[in-house]
Amino acid sequence: MSSHNNNPASANDPRQPSASKPFLAPMISPQDVPVDYSGFVAVILGVAGVMFRYKLCSWLALIFCAQSLSNMRNMENDLKQISMASM
Repeated sequence: MSSHNNNPASANDPRQPSASKPFLAPMISPQDVPVDYSGFVAVILGVAGVMFRYKLCSWLALIFCAQSLSNMRNMENDLKQISMASM
């Protein structure tokens, strides 16, 4: 029923759609990528689960592995790396 053009608040709108710019992620070299702690914890818990037969450690390792895979950046994504991490 109401039009946006007739709204008095739209006349005072300070935003400028023409000045907006899309977000570009900063480029990071492969040497400067932060350490993946969830992947490291997944490996440690997986080894503990297999060696000591603790089911809780195995389940936690699976959860940390899924978290590590979901936090991967596009530059890290390699089919071989993802398949070996999920194993």
